[in-house]
Amino acid sequence: MTTTYDFPSDLLAGQQELHQVRAELSALLKRLPWSVEPLDAFSDDNGWRKVERPASPGWSADEQAEVEKLRQRERELAVFVSTHRYWSELGGPDRVTARSQLKHAHETPPEDSGETGRDS
Repeated sequence: MTTTYDFPSDLLAGQQELHQVRAELSALLKRLPWSVEPLDAFSDDNGWRKVERPASPGWSADEQAEVEKLRQRERELAVFVSTHRYWSELGGPDRVTARSQLKHAHETPPEDSGETGRDS
């Protein structure tokens, strides 16, 4: 039987926002050029595998600011979630299990209250 935890709403909201910020940051980094600074293309086949990169125009000041903003928010949320007062209520293995469940709480469908939300 799996233990379920009654996470405070602010902790759940913080974890959900952390997931969202990380997804936004990941998507942004995938769209941006591979180098922050403008660099020429290069090819290196002296290693154990060939490495090639196209020329990079670098990131604009706005792109750099957006990445920094998202990274700062990610740090704030990670600290908030990991140091939340809720964790002091749990000890040892329970804390580890609860933390793991919190990371996936957004994936769990809401419990069925018996109401369908439709008019009869």
